Amino acid sequence: MTLTLAFRFVSGRYHATPYGHHVNEGLIEWPPSPWRLLRALISVGYTACFWNEERPFAVASSLVEALAQELPSYYLPEAIGTHSRHFMPKGIMDKGVEKTTLVFDTWARLGEQELFVNWPEVSLSKEEESVLRDLLANINYLGRSESWVEARMVPPDEETPAFNCVPDANGRSSHSRQEQVVLLSPSAAPEYLVWRGRQLENILSKPELQPPNGRKPTKALEKKRQRAQEPYPLDLIDCLQKDTTWLRKYGWNQPPGSQRTMYLRPANAISVGTPIAKPRGRPTPVPAILLSLTNASNNDHALPSVTRSLPQGELLHRALVGIATRKRNEERLPIELIGRDENAQPLQGPHEHAHIHPLDLDEDGHIDHILIWAAMGLSGNAQSAIRAARTTYTKGGLEPMRLAMAANGSFDDLAGLPGRYGARLAQVLGPATKWRSLTPFVASRHLKRRGKNTLKGQVVSELEFRGLPHPISVNVQSLKSAAPYQQFRHFVLSRQSGPQPPRPVGFAVELEFSEPIAGPIALGYASHFGLGIFLSETD
Repeated sequence: MTLTLAFRFVSGRYHATPYGHHVNEGLIEWPPSPWRLLRALISVGYTACFWNEERPFAVASSLVEALAQELPSYYLPEAIGTHSRHFMPKGIMDKGVEKTTLVFDTWARLGEQELFVNWPEVSLSKEEESVLRDLLANINYLGRSESWVEARMVPPDEETPAFNCVPDANGRSSHSRQEQVVLLSPSAAPEYLVWRGRQLENILSKPELQPPNGRKPTKALEKKRQRAQEPYPLDLIDCLQKDTTWLRKYGWNQPPGSQRTMYLRPANAISVGTPIAKPRGRPTPVPAILLSLTNASNNDHALPSVTRSLPQGELLHRALVGIATRKRNEERLPIELIGRDENAQPLQGPHEHAHIHPLDLDEDGHIDHILIWAAMGLSGNAQSAIRAARTTYTKGGLEPMRLAMAANGSFDDLAGLPGRYGARLAQVLGPATKWRSLTPFVASRHLKRRGKNTLKGQVVSELEFRGLPHPISVNVQSLKSAAPYQQFRHFVLSRQSGPQPPRPVGFAVELEFSEPIAGPIALGYASHFGLGIFLSETD
């Protein structure tokens, strides 16, 4: 009698790692090993409640032992190996952030094709066949739980494909169209019992396990003899049910009752093709991107001080322009980052190009994030340049600082971020009726005692130029008396390269509007690089 089973993977994917290999090695157990197949049948018996005791009932046990008596052959359909990568949480928090580890998920893509498994000379009773049909009807996955499967017993009169993966027990050399693969398979049930008997005979014959002078063993000695037998399961069914915890407890590097068997399969059983690049679409422009700033030591106090907002903003801008220029052959220059049009002329209009705002979202006095935004939106080319920026530097730093994408989207999206970072960012983005300086305001024109070029006049004209309403009040605070602005006296107020301010003097300004105004608000000299940023206040 011959027995053939067919397995169709519902999602077209088969996930399984060969025994003795780590998932991150990226290997696929193809075909499913005989050991895996028998364990799957036993597992179904428990999940489908065919048996709920410590072991299958007698007919099911004899079925499994009959299948273990012979090595099966396989028909392997065409399969393509592929994988994805995931950062899995480790359940360990580090400074409020959960640590992760990189994990590979490798699988074979099969489509609608069926896998056939054949035992050419197995002999099953009618009762065993009935149990097998019930188990196959209830099996829902083979391999890992993502490998959804439908299984059936193939009728004897159904034509099946030629089996192209067969045991190589004699060690035949494979030719160029074949390759050898090692699969874990069960020993025959009688062979295991013989092997177990020899092992126990050797162990129990040790002098320390023998009663002295032929006396009856004491209770302590009996317990010791029982413990010595625990690493050896009672029979093959017991072997197939042992889990990894049990194997590690007794030091097994391979399940007892199993053996490694060489199979011959087609050399292209799992093909790996060159990845097909997806067509490069045009990313949707976004108003803003938030970058995080860290260092290798994760020491927040090694990050640049907020007083260096202008140098850090200017330094990152130069890096982004350099990246965008290098990409010029493949992409159009993003004018919102460059600040110039296609004719290399400065952009005209109400400050619609990119602002680079270093921020201290955890309020410890050090820059930990950088907000990049543009009223005209950040195009796909600009986003590409920003994503390509991986590091930046600071004065006196011993190592580069790392840049990473933290969030992107609309201002409402960023204002809705959870946690203390999101709460602080919401203050930068508003809306609110009252705003105060977060970084010093530096006048972009020479200050006059009266007219439009007074300090208040320049603030109001900047608001009008940016399309913001006229404030109902503009108050200038003294840096000496106002506690929130003490640090303003230490800010860098002049650019390293580029135009200099008429007078490098910073001011603390408080604004009030008749109705809530959405941010971000940045006014005055170097407002595109970190100066003149305002923070909303709640009543």
